[in-house]
Amino acid sequence: MRVINVGPDPSLAYRPELPKEKEDYRNYESGLLFNRVFKTYSLMHTNQTLEFVKRKSSEWTQFNHTQMGMMDAILSLDQLVDESDPDVDFPNSFHAFQTAEGIRREHPDEDWFQLVGLIHDVGKILALWDEPQWAVVGDTFPVGCKFQNSIVLRDRTFMDNPDAKNPAYNTEYGIYEPNCGLENVLMSWGHDEYLYRVMKHNSCCVPDEVKKSVHSCFLNGGFEGQLDRNEVNSACVSVSLQGLYMIRFHSFYPWHSHGDYMHLCNDKDQQMLPWVKEFNKFDLYTKTTELPDVEELKPYYQSLIDKYCPGVLQW
Repeated sequence: MRVINVGPDPSLAYRPELPKEKEDYRNYESGLLFNRVFKTYSLMHTNQTLEFVKRKSSEWTQFNHTQMGMMDAILSLDQLVDESDPDVDFPNSFHAFQTAEGIRREHPDEDWFQLVGLIHDVGKILALWDEPQWAVVGDTFPVGCKFQNSIVLRDRTFMDNPDAKNPAYNTEYGIYEPNCGLENVLMSWGHDEYLYRVMKHNSCCVPDEVKKSVHSCFLNGGFEGQLDRNEVNSACVSVSLQGLYMIRFHSFYPWHSHGDYMHLCNDKDQQMLPWVKEFNKFDLYTKTTELPDVEELKPYYQSLIDKYCPGVLQW
């Protein structure tokens, strides 16, 4: 784990740079951070097995590690730089506010969506609690079935994963049934699944009263034509799932960006996919060393925390 100490104002340690072009993001072939990124994914792809995922899920879903408020958890990420990310080399706390502010600019009336942007990576706090980063950060993928080629560095990092040599896990479906639904699929263990479980345990789900936001977003041209009106009406039945899907699957790039694992998806997953895609563009393309003024933004985002996930939470 990389923990840094940059004093009371971490922003002073970083200089702004020219904005990156979209095609320059997620470069896993070269770059200044490549060796760090490759090492992290090599360890992840060697050790993330079905047995490991079951063990870590059992360990961390007792919610007896500590109690703390959401803002404290976010700000604790001042100490963490994500070693799987080829695009940033600054504390993860800044990325939280960058993502939220990007969503706020484009979806000013969807405060629950902004909150999701703020908290989506809070599960990385596991790395501050002595978990190795390969068990916390990075892209996620299903275990218990064939590792698809769209997984980052697939051809170079899975050679020593014992599940890759297990015939029971090397078919398209592996241990799963066709169209079983992602809720029934075990994903590689990390910050996505952990925060999803924390949110559910602490009853922090997005409430049903935001159903109208789906229609509002549609009428204002949201989702880039990915949904028609009938699909929007259908999505309203389960709008409280939108934020939780974003949290749980935002790192599942083989699914939301490459179209893999559709054979495991059910209708609900297909309905949620446009929301995850909409979230992804803010998660990815707001990354810049032009860092936000966290102190100025904190009161607004604290009000959202107080609205949707208030008080002291069990972690």
